[in-house]
This record gives sequence, C-alpha cells and structure tokens, in this order.
Amino acid sequence: MSGFVSRPGAKVAATLSREKYRTLPDQHLTTMPPGVPNIIGNEAAERFSFYGMRAILIIFMTTYLMNAAGQRAVMGEDEASGWFHQFVSAVYWMPVFGALLSDGILGKYRTIFYISIVYCLGHLSLALNDTRVGLFLGLSLIAIGAGGIKPCVSANVGDQFGQGNRHLMSKVFGWFYLSINLGSTFSTWLCPLLLNDPRFGPHYAFALPGDFMFIATVVFWLGRKKFVHIPAGGFGFVREFFSKEGLLVLFRLSLVYIFVAVFWALWDQSSGGEWTLQAAKLNLNVFGFHVYPEQVQILNPILILILVPIFNYGIYPVIDRFFPLTPLRKIGMGLFLTAASFVVLWWIQLQVDAGRTPSVLWQTPGYILLTAAEVMVSITGLEFSYTQAPRKMKSAVMALWLFAVSVGNQVTSAIDFAKPKLKGIGINLEGANHYAFFTLFMLVASVIFVVAAQFYRGKTYIQGVDEEELATAETVSS
Repeated sequence: MSGFVSRPGAKVAATLSREKYRTLPDQHLTTMPPGVPNIIGNEAAERFSFYGMRAILIIFMTTYLMNAAGQRAVMGEDEASGWFHQFVSAVYWMPVFGALLSDGILGKYRTIFYISIVYCLGHLSLALNDTRVGLFLGLSLIAIGAGGIKPCVSANVGDQFGQGNRHLMSKVFGWFYLSINLGSTFSTWLCPLLLNDPRFGPHYAFALPGDFMFIATVVFWLGRKKFVHIPAGGFGFVREFFSKEGLLVLFRLSLVYIFVAVFWALWDQSSGGEWTLQAAKLNLNVFGFHVYPEQVQILNPILILILVPIFNYGIYPVIDRFFPLTPLRKIGMGLFLTAASFVVLWWIQLQVDAGRTPSVLWQTPGYILLTAAEVMVSITGLEFSYTQAPRKMKSAVMALWLFAVSVGNQVTSAIDFAKPKLKGIGINLEGANHYAFFTLFMLVASVIFVVAAQFYRGKTYIQGVDEEELATAETVSS
C-alpha cells in the first residue's frame, strides 16, 4: 500500500492507530485534500482564541487584575506594556522549539495536538484565576501553545498536497489566511464587550477564547484520519538540517527573510502601535458615530477578508496574463505597496504636526495599501517558504519565517528606544519624521530586494515527489 505505513505485527494500539494514517499525499488526487476543512476550521477557532485574549490582555492587567485576597491590584501602564511585549516576543520565539519537536521527534500532527492541550490549559488558567499567578501561568502556557504550533500548522497545510493538486496550494493558503482574519475580526469585537460588561467580566471574557481553543483542538482531532501524517525526521532531520543542502536552503531563505523582516517592522506599527497612537490625535467621529482609536485597526482583518478573493480570482489572473507572477515578484510588489502605505500616514502626520485634526478616515487608504501588501508578502511568503523547504525541514523553515516577525519588531523597538539619543545628536525621528524614515527605509529595502532576487535560485520540494529543480528560478525577473 504505497503511501501508507504498513508494518505488520504492531505491538501497541497507538502504533496500530498510526498505521492507518497516510504518510504521503495522493499524487493522483486533483481536487482539494480531504483534511483541508478541518485545518481551516481549526485555524479560524485558534486565531479567535489568540486574538480575543490578546485584545483584552493589557486592559485586564491595568483595570481588572486582583490579588490573592480578592482586592484589585492592577499594574501601571508601563509595567503592563512591558509584560505584554514580553508575551508577544515569546510567542514568536517559541516556533523554534515547536519546529524542532515537530520535524525531529513527534511529527506535525502530534505536535499540534499535544501542544494544543497545553494551549487550552493556558486559557483555563486565565479564566479561573484573575491574580498575577493565574496571569503569568496562563500567558506562559499560551506562549508555549501559540508559538509551539505556529510553524507546524502552516507546514501541515502544504503536507496535504501532492503532484496532482499542487496547483491548488496557493488558493488553500489564501483560505488559511482568510480563516485567521475571520477569527480575529469577531474576537477583537466580542471579547472587549464581555470584559467591560458587569454581567460577565474577565472570567467570561477569557473563558470564551478558551472555549474556541478547545473547539479548535477537537476539530483538528476529528480530521486525524483525513490528514497526511508526515513522519518526524528523527536523526534524519538533524542530518538534513546540517547538511550542505539544508544549510544552503536556510541561507538562501534568510536572504529573502531579511527584507520580510523590514516589512514586519512597518506592518506591526498598524496593529495597536504607532498607527493607533496617530488615530488618537485625529477626528474620531465617523458618519455621526464615535469610534475608539483601538477599533480602527479592525480595518485590517476586514480588508483581508475582502482583498484575498479579489487578488486570488481577479488581480493575480489579470496581471499573470501580461506579467508572469512568481512568488518573489509578488513579494517585491508587496514591499513597494508597504512603502506607499506609510506615505499616507506621513501626510496625515504632517497635518497633525501643523495643528490640524484630519478625519481618521484618512487612515483608510493606508490600511488598504498595507493590507494589499500583506496579501502579497505574507500569504505568498507562507507558500513560498513551504515549497522551498526540504521535506524534513518544513516546520524549521516556517519557524525561520516567523522569526522574521520577531526581528522586524526588534528593529522598530530599537529605533523607538534610540529616538532621544538620536535627537541629542541632531537626528529627529519624532512626528512626521518617523513615518518619513520608515517610508524611505522600506523603499530602499524594496529596491535592494528587486536586485537581490535576480540572483535567487531555488528548488521546489513537494511531499512524495522526487526532488525537481525549478524549470526557471523563482526570481522577480524570470
């Protein structure tokens, strides 16, 4: 039975169970893999749980945190912000360990399932214990859970495809990204309502994301017999990782990820960062309704839901008729769009610095451009990373992709911390100069990327297919 583990005489039930799972994708299947609905459903519920919890976390720490005696013992804003960013940082460091566990020991399915249970326990801790003990225990477990499964989930999507249906992979990665934003949109709106409603409060507000994480785990478990279970590489993973080819793959991709890190340095300013601080200085009355600065960022997931199908079924096919779109070409175009989005914010900040109060609606073009860039860089990057990774290094490469997010945020953080010293030597990056600097930073990076991408030479790796050199190199110019 080609494609299945078939060792007779299994001694334990667990081993016998695993023998029923397909270990290679069906190379003749031309339709969607059967496990895709479970993967998409799992991702939507997991992202609901993560973003719902994240949306209310800093308000909980500064408003609702209690001590063991049941008395309010909240953090100051600086302390709460510090712990919040420590948590986010941990979420993007943990993929390294999740990748090692997945590719080297357990395989993707078991890594996702077991760590999802830890994830659920983290939510349970936050829902039951509103003291610092519950907070730090919950955040530690969620960082392990959310970070640990990150490189495995997206890699598991690609594992389901063989030669016959590999052309559908980009559409499924688009659906995968849609599910992320669908979950985050609803949770970002709903969880704050529960937190601030005296009938519910933090216990219910944290319990709801926990419920969705439990649903995500169950949905994933229900798909176990539909999934392709690629075995862990064991020592083979280590050998492939440190082989000449493995190190060359990591080096090649690192050269691409340097520019992706610059993208994330700008993008994360739109998600509760500098763009939100700018929104607080704008006219927040929109068509007769007052909106809060924190609510403006919901434009991003809403636009993702709109733009992904437009790009997949409209813009990409039209452009491809005249200008063949390789992954690196899409990424390059997305980098330039990112710079353009900051031009919009630069102009708005010039108005603010001049004492004017423009409408917050002026941020909308910036969000449209940045979200379009996200579609071209982030979604494309996920698929590109998977196909460029050797079979036993899929999760490790995904971890490297996620590490680029962490590096990008470190760049922005370092610049923010350096502003007072830079001002002391005559370099002012406050106000509109901040957006001017990042616009030019992204523009220069985009130009360098276009040049560097000309020299990229990649190899495509699809599970169950012999290694094949790309007919043409995945470059911006090819």
